[in-house]
Amino acid sequence: MTIINLSPQFVEHFPEKLEPGELYLAMEFATAAHLCACGCGNKVITPFSPTDWQMSFDGETVSLSPSIGNWTFKCRSHYWVRSGRIEWAGNMSQESINAGRKRDAEAKARRHSGRPGEDVVRQPAPQIQEPTEVPSFISRLKKWLGF
Repeated sequence: MTIINLSPQFVEHFPEKLEPGELYLAMEFATAAHLCACGCGNKVITPFSPTDWQMSFDGETVSLSPSIGNWTFKCRSHYWVRSGRIEWAGNMSQESINAGRKRDAEAKARRHSGRPGEDVVRQPAPQIQEPTEVPSFISRLKKWLGF
């Protein structure tokens, strides 16, 4: 069954089983998850960052940008999440998909390279922490994704 709306659910951890029509937002991990809007049942993970997706919340609904292109899924669905509604986008050629992936990889490389003259925001060096939460989150995420 095709999904037409996604209702935001702010969670600390993603549930084992995602429900159709729900957009799970784990803000501590800057990541969202939902089932593919085409109804195929695949889990869609959208990390938030300047070079991945951006999320906006108007107090009731969520929008994600850019579009969701599930090119590795059999369904190859492509849609926008705007104010909680699914807006279907057109199919893209493999050439366009590859160009978009290359553009994304270059943007990530520029962001993390710190080369002069490029729009890079320097982040303070992370503080070294005991490896207590990170492995447990990663192992939970791997389990949730079925790895």
